[in-house]
Order: sequence, then C-alpha cells, then structure tokens
Amino acid sequence: MRRGPIPYSAEEMVWLEANFKLVISDYHRAFVAAFGRDDVSLCHLNQLRKRKGWKVGRDGGRYIGRRRRFSDAEITWLRNHCSMPISEYHPAFCKEFGREDVSAANLHGLRKREGWKTGRTGHFVKGAEPLNKGKKCAPGTGGLHPNAQRTQFRPGRLPHNHQGAGHERIDSKDGYAIIIVDEVNPWTGAATRPMHKHRWLWEQANGPIPDGFVLKCIGEDKTNCDPSNWELIPREVLPRLNGRFGMHYDQAAPEIKPTIMAVAKLKHAVTQVRRRKSA
Repeated sequence: MRRGPIPYSAEEMVWLEANFKLVISDYHRAFVAAFGRDDVSLCHLNQLRKRKGWKVGRDGGRYIGRRRRFSDAEITWLRNHCSMPISEYHPAFCKEFGREDVSAANLHGLRKREGWKTGRTGHFVKGAEPLNKGKKCAPGTGGLHPNAQRTQFRPGRLPHNHQGAGHERIDSKDGYAIIIVDEVNPWTGAATRPMHKHRWLWEQANGPIPDGFVLKCIGEDKTNCDPSNWELIPREVLPRLNGRFGMHYDQAAPEIKPTIMAVAKLKHAVTQVRRRKSA
C-alpha cells in the first residue's frame, strides 16, 4: 500500500522553509535534531523541497554541494587570469580578494570544471631551449641535485652484488655450473664474463670448441665439470639423443648410454654420406 505524504506541523514548515538552502545531508540532520522526527528521511525532505518549488541556488556548476562559492567579480578575474601557472594563480587571487579559505587545489579544480584552457600542453615545443642548457656537472657527480648525486655511482665503484672472477653458481634453468672468468665480455665490454664451467675447463685442456660441435655430458651429473665427463660431438647429433624422435639418452641407464651414443653417431654419419652423394 502506498504511503501518503509525510505530515509536518506549522512550526516544522516554518523551519524547513527558512533553512531549505542547506546541503541536503545537513538539512536532514539539523531537522531531525531540532524536532526529533526519526520517521523523516533525507529523501522525504528532498521531495518536499521539489514539491514546494524551493530553489536551493545551486546550478550544478561551480556552486554544487560544498564547493567554494565565488562572486561574479571573482569568477571574472579567475577567467581572465586562468592561463597563469597555479603557483602564481592562487597567491595572486588570494591577494586580490583576501580569500584565505581557497586553496590552490580549489582553483585548479575550478579551471577544469569550467573548461578554462591554460594554453600549456605539457609537451616540449620544437626548438624550445632546455632548462639546464649551459649547466655543467662536476666530473663524476652526474646530476646537479643533491638527491640525484646521493645515489649515483662514482668512478671505480662496484655494485653491492658484484661477483669477481672465480665466482661460481648453478644455473636455475638448465642446472649447469656457471663460472665468472677473467676475460673481457665480447658483448658488453665488461672485464669479466660468465661461462659454463665444463666448457671452460674442457677448452683449457683441449683447446677451443670447433664450429658445429658441442659438449655433451656422458655421465648423470651435469655439475661434474671434469673434462672426462664431457664428450665433443656434432651439434646435429643432439636431436638424435634427446629430441622429439630421439632415443632418450639422458633418461637411459648408464650401461646403455654408450650404445645409444654410438647409434646416434652412426646415423649422423650415414646422413652426412647421403648428403655428399646427392650434392
């Protein structure tokens, strides 16, 4: 069943009409506190104002809710000076009109709501002169700001996680031992470079690995970097050992691994002979 209009006494109507310009939340709270009308909701008072045609004076623009109120003279001044940087815009306005209750954020929000363009896009214009043009930093100090200088590296300084030549680790992806060797890194120019330890030891004993060849672990422990645990084989033999159609060399028992390796090499040799004949 639909409920009828909320009844109000003559005294309540006088109060409601005298204070209808309040923000609705304050309007309802003050009315309930003054008359103890717990049966009246915020929506009831809002509908009452609409039925009575009481205009609150807020046009939905710069006077909505609790936004700062500005006079016509202030709005005119703010519009005419909207292109000023906010750091100058705010103190100039406060000095002109003595508005200590207005913050820079209030004025910034007003400019956005009114759509006033400052003329600044935030982009560097072609041909614009950099702010730091002609300023030079002391050698080795980097930026001019103290906070920038505090975290900059100095010449000869090493990072806290630096590991010199001889440092070893296990590669988490493939399980190979990695060693830092005292050689110039050909890709980065650093004084040291990482290498697989088994390859470095094998080359120390047997010389550089020829092109088209790789080292294959013939044992079960890939971290055993002794040259006797690694065999030099053509790269094309690897798919025959563990590829999609390979013979599962790594999973095989130790006693049959030599046989699998011999068969893979034999198949590779047959393929090479066939290629030479067809060439």
